[in-house]
Amino acid sequence: MASSSLRFAQPTFPNSILKTKTNTFFVSKSVFLTPVPNKGKASNAHAITKLACVNKTTEIAACNQIIGDVNAKLTPLRIGIIGFGNFGQFIAKGLRRQGHFVLATSRSDYSEYCKQNGMQFFRNMDALCEEQPDVILVCSSILSTENIIRSIPIHKLKPDTIFADVLSVKQFPRNLFLEILPPGFGIVCTHPMFGPESGKNGWNGLPFVFEKVRVTDTGAQAEKCTQFLDIFEQEGCRMVEMTCEEHDRHAAGSQFITHTIGRILSHLNLESTPINTKGYETLLQLTENTISDSFDLYYGLFMYNVNATEQMDNLDRAFETVKQKLYSRLHDILRKQIVERVPMQGELRTKSTNSLSYLPDGESIKKLASLSMSEIKLSEAVTVSSPR
Repeated sequence: MASSSLRFAQPTFPNSILKTKTNTFFVSKSVFLTPVPNKGKASNAHAITKLACVNKTTEIAACNQIIGDVNAKLTPLRIGIIGFGNFGQFIAKGLRRQGHFVLATSRSDYSEYCKQNGMQFFRNMDALCEEQPDVILVCSSILSTENIIRSIPIHKLKPDTIFADVLSVKQFPRNLFLEILPPGFGIVCTHPMFGPESGKNGWNGLPFVFEKVRVTDTGAQAEKCTQFLDIFEQEGCRMVEMTCEEHDRHAAGSQFITHTIGRILSHLNLESTPINTKGYETLLQLTENTISDSFDLYYGLFMYNVNATEQMDNLDRAFETVKQKLYSRLHDILRKQIVERVPMQGELRTKSTNSLSYLPDGESIKKLASLSMSEIKLSEAVTVSSPR
């Protein structure tokens, strides 16, 4: 009998039926495990699964199936998403691509969307929690997160359920989880550093930040956590493990500043021109991407990141520094043209050729003065006397 090695996109159940386009196979048992080269923390093993063809005409000796850990089960995760808006749907598609079950709930009705995309929608949180998902993924807005987490019927969940979030700030949800959730619940704080726009062509190479805040070292919870993180690694994400404090410090200096600049530019009503430079095109794109997010998101980045106020103050000081450098140089030039070359009233006139012969006429001085004193009448700033 011929044998070959196959890799399937979706997880398979032990002792179950696996269908392909050409044959149907019975998954009989796991044969052995071998390490996966060059894999990160979230995934480190191949499960070599023996498959016997149901119609007995062919046998496939082995099937390479990537799983999260050497002892991890092949059973797909049941992931409950709370907050099924644009970003929740975006993440859900990635979970489905990796073969996991998606259970969703939201204030709006997405039952038809879920039906069309192989997901389950629940009208309320109680109904979702009664399904006892392995992972609860919070995809709500930053501003509504606390109310939502406090309203979850925790008593309906399994005692080792893992809670995760995808908020753009990390210390806030971490502290909230630790305060509200019972000790046995797992906590993983994550932040996909991309969204529906930047990740529309795939997640390959895009950073995914995470911290295992409270997860058991061994057992079912540890295996499920590894399996959950493996979803993003298998999608090609660049996995970045760092503390929530580190994340918020870096995010304030990058994400918050980016959103702030974009918001400022949006008030300038910038438009494309026939002579756009590459830099200007970048600014237009930045403005468009920024205002596509709600102001609540931007406010959340400011309100719930302890480093944001400092960055706002730094930005304000930086702008004033640049402005002062420009005005200082301009004033120095105008002072030479206006003050030093115009005789003070009552000053004795000399016949030196270096004095009044090079004095600019009144119209030239008026143009120079208007550059820095557009809001001050020229007559109030300087008096020019024509030479006799």
